[in-house]
Formats: sequence, C-alpha cells, structure tokens
Amino acid sequence: MKPPKAAAGSLRRRIIVAYLFFALAICTFFGVLAAVTIEGVEDLLVDEHLRSVAAWASPRHAQGLPVEMPADVSFYHGESIPAELRDLVPGVAKRDFEGREVHLLVGEDSAGKYVVVDRASEYKRIENTMYAMIVAGFFGFVALSLFLGRFIAHGFVEPITRLAEAVMEQEPNADLPLLTSKDELGVLARAFAARTAELQRFLARERFFTGDVSHELRTPLTIITGAAELLVEQTAGRPELHAPAQRVLRAARDATECVGILLQLARAPDRMNRPQTFIDDVIREEIQRCKVLVANKPVELRYEAGDDFAVAAPKELLKAAVGNLIRNACQYTELGSVTVRVQEHAVVVEDTGPGLPTSIQIRLQQTTPVKPLVGSAGSGLGLALVVRICEYLGAKLSVENNPKNGSNFRIDFRTTLTSF
Repeated sequence: MKPPKAAAGSLRRRIIVAYLFFALAICTFFGVLAAVTIEGVEDLLVDEHLRSVAAWASPRHAQGLPVEMPADVSFYHGESIPAELRDLVPGVAKRDFEGREVHLLVGEDSAGKYVVVDRASEYKRIENTMYAMIVAGFFGFVALSLFLGRFIAHGFVEPITRLAEAVMEQEPNADLPLLTSKDELGVLARAFAARTAELQRFLARERFFTGDVSHELRTPLTIITGAAELLVEQTAGRPELHAPAQRVLRAARDATECVGILLQLARAPDRMNRPQTFIDDVIREEIQRCKVLVANKPVELRYEAGDDFAVAAPKELLKAAVGNLIRNACQYTELGSVTVRVQEHAVVVEDTGPGLPTSIQIRLQQTTPVKPLVGSAGSGLGLALVVRICEYLGAKLSVENNPKNGSNFRIDFRTTLTSF
C-alpha cells in the first residue's frame, strides 16, 4: 500500500512557493535599490557635466570666442536665454523645455546670467538599457529560483516520501531507510523503527496470549460440555434439573465457540483461509438458534431476506459476528420485535429494546476510538467480539438509534465480497 498523493498544500509545494516568494522579495529589494542608484548616478553625472560645460563656455563667451556645443547641450547667456528660462534661480534643476524634460544649470559670471541646458539623450539611452537589464535579470532570477526551489523541495521531500512508503509497506524484520543518517531524517527514521518494533512486539504478545489462553481453555470446556450433555440426558424426566442443565450446556457450547473464534483471530489476517460463504445460510442458522431466547417473551423474531451475497471469510467468524448481534438483540428486547434483513451487501439487525448506552454508541462511531471497546456497561462480550471480527475481516460495523426505541446494527461486507 502506497501513501496518498500529495495534496495542493503539500510540503513540496509550500517549499517551492516559499522559495519563490523569497526570491521575489530579494529581486524587488535589489531592483528598487538599483533604480535609486541609477537615478542618483545619472543626476550626479549630469550635474558634473553641466558644471564642466559652464566652466569651459563662460570664459570663452566673456572673451568673445565662439562657444560650440554638442547637439544635446546648449549654452545661453544674457539676452539669448529663452524667456521661459530667464526667471530661474541659480543652481541645478530639472524642467520641461521644448516639450521634453531637461537638466538645467543656472549661473552668473562677470558678464551676466547664463543657462546651460543638457537634454541628456545619451544618459537616457544608458538609463533605459540599464533598466531593461534589471527587468531581464529580475525575470531570469525568478525563473532560476523556481527551478532551484523545485530541485531543493525534491531533495528535501523525496527522503520523507521514501520513508513513508517504507513504513506503509514494511515487512516484518525489514529495516527502514535512513536509519544510519545523522540528520533529523535519521532521527525520524529511528523513531519510526522503534515505534514499529514496539507495536509488532505488542501484537505478537497479544496474538500469542490469545492463542495460549484459548488452547488452555479448550480442555476444561470440553470436559464441561461433556458433563453438561450427560446431565441433560440424565435429567430428562426431572424438569427442575433439566432446564438448568440445558442452560449449562448452552453456555459451555457458546464458550467453546468463543474460544474457537479467539483462536482464529489470533492468526494474522493475511494467513486466514477465506472460503466463499453465503450470508443467507449464516443468518438462517443463527435465527434458528436464537428462537429459544424469545420463546417466552412477547417478541417477534423475523428475517426479511434480500439479495443473497457471498463473503470471503470463514463461516465460523461470520456466524459469530451476525449471531452475536441477533443474540444480544433477543436477550435485551423484552417487548416488540427483532428484525434481521439483508440489503445492499450488508446485514442489518433492528430491535425495540433499551438501546445501547450513549458512551458505547460514540465509541462505536469513532474511526479510531480512544479506548478499546470491551464487554462492559451493558454492551456484552458479544459486541466487543463483533467489533474485533469486523476489524479482522475488513468489514464495517455501525450503529444508530432505532425510531422504535431500540438499536439498528449494520455490518457492511462490501470490502469482503467474492464473485459468484
């Protein structure tokens, strides 16, 4: 059996998303820092360029020499200063001029006020190129981060997945992977191995104990059954002794059957013989046996047969599971009816008795009960045995309140069916 596939919120996906968000944060931070740096460097370079132009052009203009400027730079002095630039205060500034944003240096010399205009087309081209490189680097780094995130997530999650598969498929006495690893995965693997070994030892002790006790009980039960049969024969003409002898015989036979069931349950489920057993035969035999329990009570025991089906399980286990439910219903129902029916590959037992205690119902409805169900609090050893048999066979036992003031038990055999 393999572990289920990872869901949308799996650890692998969360690692990739976290790594991607981290990369986006780093890229954004350095992108903003680079943009601020580019703008600052541009302003610094342009300002220095304007001052160098002014330092060269102003003395030449004062001496009456020609002042020739590059195409993107203009030097205006005195009356040649455009009207929209005449009111500017001395210093460096940015301003819209001739339909575009330009850098300006306003100053004064011995001959008057002057203005140096730098349209900075060269710097703009450099700035645009740098921004394009930043954007390309941003997307490239994000793509690389996504690839690295997937690679790192695979390297981190794959050992965990391998360990999970090994735990799910572990054979007895088989070693788990990563046991010799010195990192946290090794600690986890060793913890799994220790816990699994402990559970295997517990199950083995329980199985051996159940088998040993059952074997030890067989001999005294055989003796009791033989003695009870002899008493029944010898007290045939004495009703006051015959009835108790019959009760002793029934109890001894029930105990013998219970011991046989416990012996079968002590075996590993994968080693169990699974013959094809028809459920209708099992129900009819158990109803016939339980009729004596309602013979002297105003209780109707009836069977509503449905579509018969076969179950891959020993007949003894099916008789114990179904028979205990019918027997308990007949014993605890004092008035009304006990109805057994077959529907949708399940056996349903309904009664009009006092019903189960709420605590027992809650524990039966829990997928993984906190406490094991034992024969107490009015539930009887039979119900605990039914629960154990259903778990052993892979069937599902459920119980709910009966509208007629009783209980409805249902054993669903869909996972244990055989083909006809």
